[in-house]
Amino acid sequence: MADMPKPDTAVEVVVDRRRFLTWVVASPALVVAARLGLDIPRADAAEPSAAPDGTALSLYIAIQANGHVTATLPRTETGQGITTGVAMLVAEELDIEPGSVEVRTADADPRWVIQLTGLSSTMRFLAGPLRAAAATARARLVTAAANRWWLPAHTLTTANGEVVAPDGRRAGYGELAEDAARVLLLLVSAQPKAPSEYTVVGRPRVRLDARDIVTGAARFSLDLDIPGAVPVVVARPPTLRGTVQSFDASTASSIPGVLGVARLPTGVAVAAQTFAQAFAARDALRISWAPGPASHLSDADIRTRLRDAIGARPLPPLFTARTLEGRFDFPYLAHAPMETQSCVATVVGDRAELWLGAQDPKFAQREVAAALGWALFPQRVTVHTTRAGGGFGRRFFPEAAVEAALASRALGRPVKLMWTRNDDMRHGRYRPASHHRLLAYLGANGSILGWNHRAAIPTVEFPHGFGDALTALLGTALPEVTNRVFFELSQHVPYRFGLVTQELREVSLPIPTASFRSVFTSQVGVANEVFIDQLARALGRDPVELRRSQLTSSRLKAVLERVVREGAWGRPLPSGVAQGVAVLEEWDSAIAHLVEVDVTGEVPRVLRVVIAADVGLPINPKSVEAQLQGAAIDAFSTTLSAGIHIDQGAVREGSFADYRWLRMKHSPAEIQVHLVRSDDRVGGVGELGYPSAAAALSNAIARASGTMPTRFPLLDAGA
Repeated sequence: MADMPKPDTAVEVVVDRRRFLTWVVASPALVVAARLGLDIPRADAAEPSAAPDGTALSLYIAIQANGHVTATLPRTETGQGITTGVAMLVAEELDIEPGSVEVRTADADPRWVIQLTGLSSTMRFLAGPLRAAAATARARLVTAAANRWWLPAHTLTTANGEVVAPDGRRAGYGELAEDAARVLLLLVSAQPKAPSEYTVVGRPRVRLDARDIVTGAARFSLDLDIPGAVPVVVARPPTLRGTVQSFDASTASSIPGVLGVARLPTGVAVAAQTFAQAFAARDALRISWAPGPASHLSDADIRTRLRDAIGARPLPPLFTARTLEGRFDFPYLAHAPMETQSCVATVVGDRAELWLGAQDPKFAQREVAAALGWALFPQRVTVHTTRAGGGFGRRFFPEAAVEAALASRALGRPVKLMWTRNDDMRHGRYRPASHHRLLAYLGANGSILGWNHRAAIPTVEFPHGFGDALTALLGTALPEVTNRVFFELSQHVPYRFGLVTQELREVSLPIPTASFRSVFTSQVGVANEVFIDQLARALGRDPVELRRSQLTSSRLKAVLERVVREGAWGRPLPSGVAQGVAVLEEWDSAIAHLVEVDVTGEVPRVLRVVIAADVGLPINPKSVEAQLQGAAIDAFSTTLSAGIHIDQGAVREGSFADYRWLRMKHSPAEIQVHLVRSDDRVGGVGELGYPSAAAALSNAIARASGTMPTRFPLLDAGA
């Protein structure tokens, strides 16, 4: 991101009961910057130009003299459709077509408050500032036109990128931009539109980048044409975090096209004129490896450690007549984004420049700087954030960027470093395995007196924090504390079950981890909803009726009722076919799934899925639908067949041949998505659709087969 000029005007606006600060950046064009302003003084209490050059930003919108509109935001497009959503929000307030808004991703820069793409936070956090900035820009354009024409500002309207006067005079945004930037007093309100006035936001729209994606025109890191950049691959150890003891590169170096070999902390890098030559040379290396710290661990050892960490049962509440227990085991999971890790890098002297799809570019900047010996000078590293082919938490960690920077410096040339699918599977970071014990305390009359869920989970690594320097520091220095805090903040049971407790028992294992889609809820939330069905069976109650009677959230009740109605819950079904339901409330959103499954074949087959979600204001309903459908496929894959196995510190799975994601022929023919809108808040979507989809499938299988699933993935042959 280019350096931002000093702001010279500030205007306060109010959106959704929150305060945002917007200001105009000195420029020949109209540039309106915005940030969440919960901790800043009122604009009318500050002198003009009081804000420093380093003022923290959330985003900015620029209108050039040629009428070109750009929105720059500190989040990464990983396939979730945020660029289209941002364009729609800006277009709504400016009364232009979304296709005329160019959305740019910001480079790593400390002035952006948070650049982390995750926790379903992008639209939740940025929709308000976006609307504020765009509405302020429109108010300035209208004021500039009113001053030019000597007309009352309230009589002017905007449409198709123009300000229109009652007498028919028109002025394009571009020709008004410079005057609008100099406006000192707004003559019309800078309040964003009310949702009832929307004509763009909330209406289904095909993604603006859809054609580029399906035709291959969309450009990812390795598609970039960086002068002189050469292909690089890395030979990696057979065990997790193994290290090089010694190597012989004589044969590899003699292969035509090989340009160099360099030792890295993670392996041996090979550069060549083509990737094919680099792979051939990598395979010709003779390397002696030292085993990694997990080389003494296999699946059975890990399961034992997790089960042992659960401990003894707590004392039940008074008047408990019986205690119902459920146990669940979840595997390590690879994130498996379609684009493997990659980075383009050039290091010259005391400067580095990188291009990669990072979920936290500021963390990538700091990690690369530290690896190059510049920990105190991260500004020496420029990180350009590119489109990424999926993330799901994996791209919080920039190992490829660190390797690319070190390889570039060692080889003395720009590099294009690519991880293979095997690299990604066998040397990545994983959602940790876990073991769960759930206890439901029942009274003599069938009442539910209490609920205890104790989860043994290896520490999830959060050195990147949650997008800001303070939590990154805590995540590095006190990872266990960070885990427990995040667990407590994110996990809750939305039922009236008397005394409810959920406990995290952290287990220290030397296997690299990362947050996975919905983080702890991908296991804790799934176990809860499956155990609800077990509880219903023990009480002789219908699982939907039990949920209705005990849910504390009106939003959850509404989405549950919708899937029950749309899915025709309870209708007669053939033998071996059954339905299951589950619900979840998280990240300001609520969701319910109804899954219909057939277990009469060799493997369970999902026939039909009905989803109801309350995400508040859906910016682009098509994006919401796509994300929920994709999350359902992820959930079904990891519930049925996909999981990671550890053998003596080595990951067994190496590709989609053995990490068995659902093929198209196994995917349900019908996935309905119904949006239930209770209010106009902007809720999270990206992680919302995974846990209750997995639980609803498990519950359907239990009802169809008569056996409750307790170990996942269900079709795992084991070790």
